[in-house]
Order: sequence, then structure tokens, then C-alpha cells
Amino acid sequence: MEPVTDERHAEPLTEYVQRTTWRVRALDRRHPLVWDLLITGFWVTAALIDGMGGGWLNVALDPTVPDGLILTLSLGLSLPLLWRRTHPRTALLAVAPFAFVNAWTGAVLQAALLQLLLVYHLALRRPLRHLVWATALIIAPISVTLSRYDGEGTWNQQLGSQLLSIATAVLIGVTVRTRRDRTEALEDRARRLETERDQQAQLAAAAERARIAREMHDIIGHHLSVVTGLADGGRYAAARSPERAAQALDAIATTSREALGELRRLLDVLRDDEQEKAELSPQPSLTDLDRLISGVRSAGLPVRTTVQGTASLAPGRQLAVYRVVQEALTNTLKHAGPDATAHIDLAYADGGAVTLTVTDSGHGGPVTAPTDGRGLPGMRERTALYGGTLEAGPRTGSERGWRVRFHLPEERPQ
Repeated sequence: MEPVTDERHAEPLTEYVQRTTWRVRALDRRHPLVWDLLITGFWVTAALIDGMGGGWLNVALDPTVPDGLILTLSLGLSLPLLWRRTHPRTALLAVAPFAFVNAWTGAVLQAALLQLLLVYHLALRRPLRHLVWATALIIAPISVTLSRYDGEGTWNQQLGSQLLSIATAVLIGVTVRTRRDRTEALEDRARRLETERDQQAQLAAAAERARIAREMHDIIGHHLSVVTGLADGGRYAAARSPERAAQALDAIATTSREALGELRRLLDVLRDDEQEKAELSPQPSLTDLDRLISGVRSAGLPVRTTVQGTASLAPGRQLAVYRVVQEALTNTLKHAGPDATAHIDLAYADGGAVTLTVTDSGHGGPVTAPTDGRGLPGMRERTALYGGTLEAGPRTGSERGWRVRFHLPEERPQ
């Protein structure tokens, strides 16, 4: 049997490395100067150990270089690393004179290799065209060394090794830069998607609130207007005809129960309870217009209807027609005044087109306009949903009262 390896032992190490990396990056983001000082201090210390500790003598072409010059070169080749991220080009130019002196004297300090770190930051943070002169600036000291100490090596070996080192530094810098740009692009896209999601959620919530407010206005406003009309009529009939008053009370009770039932169904839809499902009832349609008109008539408003053509509308269009009729009659009940009458003229055409005109003989003028801010806007929203038109205003000429004209064009094939 093959041995079974448990990869769970590798997970803690991976997580530890990731956490350490995140902490280091977090420290770098919060305190970039502190991090730069730490990195620069590390390389300065390494350069001083190599220079002052005598390690440079193992590869030096001229071991007689004075200690003071070695100290100066070690600091000159390492201290500019402090600006490697903010000003890598300036730092490389600052290192160049010390690199030339290092090559000319034959000290060949290993600190000169720190130029590759500056090349890496150039590839990471600056346009790639800067790498051309940076490469020439690093290769030049090698040429000086080869020209003065040609017997110690060959041109191919020295230049090839240096060019390979520069290419490696550039490749690492470009790779890190590409990954960083891609990560930033993904993060930006995620932020934009999150923002769009929140905006869509807010728009959906606003649209749903508007829809619920419109439905409650249409349902409750109409029934309350009918109840108000019935109550006014019952009050006047109480003294003269108790039977008519009792009929008005019965109608009030029936209308109130209907309003309460519709309100409960609307609120049940809003409940987030999987155990108690809302009892959904069909939305009103054109077949419910007779019942609607009968309720308005019982509230004391005479309504005359004229229908032309045959109805063949989609359910959504039927609901729009029903709500416009309901709102128009509700406004007439509320604002037309006593002794007013209403006339509904409904004309159907081929293709689902329909024209609805509701007029009343009330006082007319701004008095009959809805004042709650939801009547006419609600009708206009329903009309715009199907590309229709809505006109509402006082009747012109000698005729008094208010007129609502609603038209839906033919249904377009999907």
C-alpha cells in the first residue's frame, strides 16, 4: 500500500506565512518610512560587514584600496536605497559615481550589486523605457573594470553575468508589477460591482416601496372614499328613512371588510415567514369593474358607463385600466361635491389598444385634483409602464367638472 500523506500538516505553515506576509504589508502601508529604514539599515549593515570586515578582499582586484575609501564606497552604494521606492531613478544616479570609483580602484565591493534592487524598483514603478539608460549605467562600471584589469577575466563572462542579473531583476519587477496591477484591477472591479449591487438594491427597494405605496393608496383610498360617502348618505337618511340608513351601514361594513381583507393580503406578501405563506389573490381585472362601479354608486355617486368594442387585454393592462378608473372615481367622490355625476367611456381597439375617458360634473378646477401626491403620479406611472398617455384636468368650455383621459397603444410583439 502507498503511504497516505496528511496534507493538513502543511496548512498551518502556509497560513503562518500568509499571516506574516499580510502583517508585513500592513506595517508597510501604515508606516512606509519605518519599513524603508529597516530595509536600508539591513543592507547598509551588510555592506559595512563586507567592507570593514575584509570580505571584499576575497574578490578584490586591488586589495590595497584604503579603508577610508572602502567605508565611503560601502555607504555610498547602500544608503541611497532609502529612496528606492519613492525616487528609484535618483537613487540609481546617486549610486553611479560610487560604482565607477569602485570599478576604477578594483575594490569590486559586493555592495555594487545593490544596484539590481534599484533596477527592480525601476521596473516596478517607472516606465520601462527608463531601463535602457539604467542598464547602460550599470554596465559602464563593468567596462571600466575590464579595461583596467583585463587579465582577471573575459569580457563575455563579465558582461554576460551582469546582463543576466539585470534581466532577472527586470523580469521580477515586471512580474510583480503585472500581478499588482491585476490585483488592483480586480479589487477596483469588485468595489464597483459592490457599489452597483448596493445601488441596484436601493433602487429595487425604492421601486418596491413606491409600488406598495401606490397599491395601498389605490386600495385604501378608494374604500375609505366609498365609506365616507356611505356614512354621509346614512347620516342624512337616518332621520327620514331608517331603512336606507341601515342599508348604508351594511354597505359600510361590507366595504370596510373588503378593504381590510385586501390590506391583509398586501401586508402578508411583505412578511418574511416561510411557515405562513401569504394567501395571494388575483389582481383586479376588467371583470371587476362592475363591482367597483356598484360600490361607488352605493356611496351616492351616479355613474354611467359606455363600452365600445371587445376587451382583449393582457392582465397587466387590465390592472392599469382598473386602477385608473378606481382613482378617477375616488377623486370624484372626494372632490366633485354633492349632486355630481360621473361618466365612464371605455373604447377597445384591435391589438390591445384601449382608450378610457372618465368625466364628472363636479365643481371642476384645481379643487378636484388629488392632493395626497400619489393619485395622479400613480396613474402616470402605470400609463408610462405601457407607453401610454394620460391627461387629467378641468373640462374645457361651458362644461364643468373634471376629465381624465387614458390611452394605451397597441401591444408590441415581443
